Amino acid sequence: MSNAIVKNLNFGSDAKDKVFAGITKLTQAVSSTLGASGKCVLLEDSQGYPVITKDGVTVANSVILLDPVENMGATLLKEAARKTVQQAGDGTTTATLLAYAILQEAYKVSDKTNSRVLKNGINSAVEKVIKYLEKISVSVKGEMIDQIATISTNNDPVLGKLIADAFRAVDLTGVVMMEPSDIGKTEIKIIEGAEYDKGLTNRHFITNAENQTAELENPLVLLIDSKVDSIRQIQTVLEYVIKNNKPLLIIGDVEKGVLSALAMNKIKGNIKINVINAPTHGVNRKQVFDDLALLTGATIINEDLGDDLDLIKIEYLGSCSKTITDSSNTVIQIKENSEEIEKVIKDIKDKLSKKNTAANTVKLEKRLAMLAAKIAIVKIGASSDIELKEKQDRVEDAICATKAAIKEGIVPGGGIALLNAASNIDHKDLGEEVLLKAIHAPYGTILENAGIKNDIPIVVEGHGIDVVTGNMVKMIDNGIIDPLLVTKSALQNAASVATTILSTDCVINNIRVDESSR
Repeated sequence: MSNAIVKNLNFGSDAKDKVFAGITKLTQAVSSTLGASGKCVLLEDSQGYPVITKDGVTVANSVILLDPVENMGATLLKEAARKTVQQAGDGTTTATLLAYAILQEAYKVSDKTNSRVLKNGINSAVEKVIKYLEKISVSVKGEMIDQIATISTNNDPVLGKLIADAFRAVDLTGVVMMEPSDIGKTEIKIIEGAEYDKGLTNRHFITNAENQTAELENPLVLLIDSKVDSIRQIQTVLEYVIKNNKPLLIIGDVEKGVLSALAMNKIKGNIKINVINAPTHGVNRKQVFDDLALLTGATIINEDLGDDLDLIKIEYLGSCSKTITDSSNTVIQIKENSEEIEKVIKDIKDKLSKKNTAANTVKLEKRLAMLAAKIAIVKIGASSDIELKEKQDRVEDAICATKAAIKEGIVPGGGIALLNAASNIDHKDLGEEVLLKAIHAPYGTILENAGIKNDIPIVVEGHGIDVVTGNMVKMIDNGIIDPLLVTKSALQNAASVATTILSTDCVINNIRVDESSR
């Protein structure tokens, strides 16, 4: 009992008010960055150094409030931002603002109905808005890619063009990444490589804490097409890489206990290693394994076919220049495509030029994207660490936003798409009304940040105010656009977090003890 943590309880309006106070504080900090005229935020990092940023998720993550209940409110709101950036790579500020606006509108009418009815109505309206957004979306073509990238870099045309050129260099299907420049110059570097759709299996494999990625330089590659149930099965390989101080990438189905043991040895510094899952079981599993073997030069090990893991020869291991694994994907960089790879690529292109079933076409296109893809690395240069961090934040957002736009298309930017949706959808109940009122918030905030009064009526769909000139324009034609995926993800995650908070009536927190008073 002496070790029990004493709790504090808040109920009803007291709980709601404190949680909402934390949400309000976080939103005020983050929303100031929204739009072309959004402001930068000066924050202090954990070491006490100043950081200047316009990145919503960076601002949000820096906020830790003194009051524990307020802090829980702020933390819940961060979840909307986190999920949005995970799904779309951008839109964190919009997600935060929308969640706040939904709660604000919901609390105004909470005495007229119950939270369940509000929640159902909000979710119903979200579905209607998404259908509207999908209907008005436009595919990316021509100079749109430059416009998207420029907007996402806070209207920096030089950086925007650089990022657009990077996507064009990889034919819009390859991988675009970012890293600091060794020589202080901002430029594009094109290398060979592929993106494999399997991500982190254990957070302890992470080597880059800032990007939350596991990175290996010049690793050996072990491909295993069977279950690894014991660390003994791969002992020979482990001993070799440890003795020769070589990083190791394992692609295979590794049992959890083995995975944990490898992760702990990585933490202790005994081995440089990363483990990612094998291709999904199914008809394409063997093909993906074969392609990975082709890229890395590794021999696939399969105990089911008679291979003995205990007797793995070192020459069975493949290699590559670098691997970078995030939460959902692994980028495999290679020095250059071999003649064999080029031959396979030509064969796939020949097959695609002929008549195929829809399913077979998709399969061939996926193989081609993996084997023929190039990787464009945007090398960021700056004259100071503070400038570099701010620049990296903008470039990272722009890369993600451009990728999202290429994937699902674009909608009018500046909050206009959501504003138009609110005008074109009829509400059936209070919950739907709440959501349709709340989605006015991004447009109003963008105008507010630009010092423009929100009193100009929007008469024509797709038209809005260019905050740079103050003129009413057709948004897409003037390059004021948002990726559909970003807008959808921000709305869905904001609604999810907001409706969860709405149903909360009790908040329990640990009582903090001020050590300085003892």
